[in-house]
Amino acid sequence: MSTPNAVTNVPEPEQISGVRTLQGAWPWLPRLAALILSLTALDYLLNLGYLSVITRVESQFFYTVVALMLPLVYILWPMWPGASRTRVPWYDVVLFLFALGVCGYFVYNAEQILDRGWEYAAPDHAVVMSFLFWGVILEATRRAGGLTIAIIVALASLYPMVADTMPGPIQGFPASPSETAIYHAMSRESVMGIPLQAFANLVIGFLLFGVALQHTGGGKFFINLAFGLLGHVRGGPAKVAIFSSGLMGSMSGSVITNVMTTGVLSIPAMRRVGFSRSYAGGVEACASTGGVLMPPVMGATAFIMATFLNVPYGQIALAAVVPSVLYFLGLFIQIDAYAARYGLKGLPKPELPSLKQTLKEGWYFIFVFVLLIWMLFFLRREAIAPFYATALLLFINQVLPYQRWGWQDVLNFFSSAAKLFAELIAILAGVGLLIGALSMTGLSGTIANDLIYLAGGSTLVLLLMGALTSFIMGIGMTVTAAYIFLAVALAPALIQGGGMNPMAVHLFILYWGMLSFITPPVALGAFAAATIAGSRSMETGLQAMRLGSVIYFIPFLFVLNPALILQGAPQEIVLVLGQALFGVLLIAGAMQGYLLAVGDLCRNAVLQWPIRGMLIVGGMTIAVPGGGPVPLTNLELSLISAVMLVPAVGMALWTNGGGALRREYRG
Repeated sequence: MSTPNAVTNVPEPEQISGVRTLQGAWPWLPRLAALILSLTALDYLLNLGYLSVITRVESQFFYTVVALMLPLVYILWPMWPGASRTRVPWYDVVLFLFALGVCGYFVYNAEQILDRGWEYAAPDHAVVMSFLFWGVILEATRRAGGLTIAIIVALASLYPMVADTMPGPIQGFPASPSETAIYHAMSRESVMGIPLQAFANLVIGFLLFGVALQHTGGGKFFINLAFGLLGHVRGGPAKVAIFSSGLMGSMSGSVITNVMTTGVLSIPAMRRVGFSRSYAGGVEACASTGGVLMPPVMGATAFIMATFLNVPYGQIALAAVVPSVLYFLGLFIQIDAYAARYGLKGLPKPELPSLKQTLKEGWYFIFVFVLLIWMLFFLRREAIAPFYATALLLFINQVLPYQRWGWQDVLNFFSSAAKLFAELIAILAGVGLLIGALSMTGLSGTIANDLIYLAGGSTLVLLLMGALTSFIMGIGMTVTAAYIFLAVALAPALIQGGGMNPMAVHLFILYWGMLSFITPPVALGAFAAATIAGSRSMETGLQAMRLGSVIYFIPFLFVLNPALILQGAPQEIVLVLGQALFGVLLIAGAMQGYLLAVGDLCRNAVLQWPIRGMLIVGGMTIAVPGGGPVPLTNLELSLISAVMLVPAVGMALWTNGGGALRREYRG
């Protein structure tokens, strides 16, 4: 960029992920594996037939995906935290070769597994290899996903062997150790189940697209665009964090990566105009969490959701538009209210990137997103859309002089892709074991029935139980792993017992699983932002929880009325959306103590609390859809809202000096 303060460098995820920095010839291994995987996926998805030796049958392709990526975990992730991050020890080399051999066995025998029914009557050598495959996956899950998820997966995968000895509510059909191992390794309900199928059929292309965006300067472009558009307005740097993190989330798919990438730029800028350390960290954590939920390219979990629901990914992305807009609107209003209340200005325009120059140099990023959206929503080509978008992006990037790749850039691209592929494959294969155990024992249906019984048939109680369960699972596991488990165990209860819209239920689970990133005592996203801001972790977590308050009830809005995820008649969608927008405006303003067109709500130390409380209650009652599980009609809720809002607004205007409408709002 020509302007002195334009962003010229954005940290890449691999710089902050903690994986090994491979030396010597070792980096070529993941690069080659990522290249082969990309070509294999293209050959399979386009039905080209050039690599039919490993894509002849679908299960062989899935085994090939695992064989290419799972062994890399033993090279990329150390056995324990204190191990060398630059040197690959001999035992990891042995484990890599061992894992490669075990996975290769299933690639080689994929056709026989189908043709000869090994899932039901496997030869002795296949049984032994199934046990080894099981063990290889568990250790890879521990290294890439962490000890917590590994323990959960290990215990769950062993469950079929003792299912008949468990107490009544969790009792299931038993299986021998050999039957369990064979089921995990060879059935389409365990490791080779929905999570891995979604990865192989959908996720590979979108991960490549995200990595290509980062390595061609997409991160720099989005951040400069955000600063150029919003850096000068009231509270500008915080609004920049919302805009840039929302766009960056489409590239990384990870809250922590998003925080560490955009936070190093947005948090210091927020501090400069007067935001406190903890507030700046909270803003970044909330923005980064929302970025992963923002269409058109959401995290890997959304693609798995599409496979679970058996709908095109485009429908998932479309359904997520309104909840995402409501969340970012609430965050934007809170930031603007905070800036207005404390008189925080934006950055001087001369110090910001030139918007014209930014668009001149990065227009093609917008063009590529338009192509991707067109292919997703109009052509319905979800599987190959990201490959076309990536090819176009790389072609334009090489034609234009701004970010043209050299040979080292190509190598870095495949290195980054390999790390993402390997990490996700390890986690998905591990969660596949968990799903397989539930499927084999019949426990998934039992859990659903037990939850319905415990809720006493009450939909609202079921939803509260679902929210709490999703949140707790989101603490101990990755969001993808937590979602997959709950999609199998909890979603059927909400759909069958509550009669709710399936897509709304699955989005509800996803949203509540994400909340652990901004909710103490865990709040991993907020704690990551606190390290950049130099603030106390718990204080930053509490700020993030307050700033993201809207996201705690948005899932209840769309699960109670699917019109908010664009499932319903047009007039109903417009009405419900209008109510939700008004409710979010009131709640967000009350949370920060400043309401648009009214002014500061905190002028009177005594009256501010009833005013703000009544505005929050009024906002909630206007936003919540009446009827159905809610025991009040829309009219009754509107009357309650009016009873709360009229006196609250009247008192607020009175405390602001006679009731004149405020004029402070300038962006």
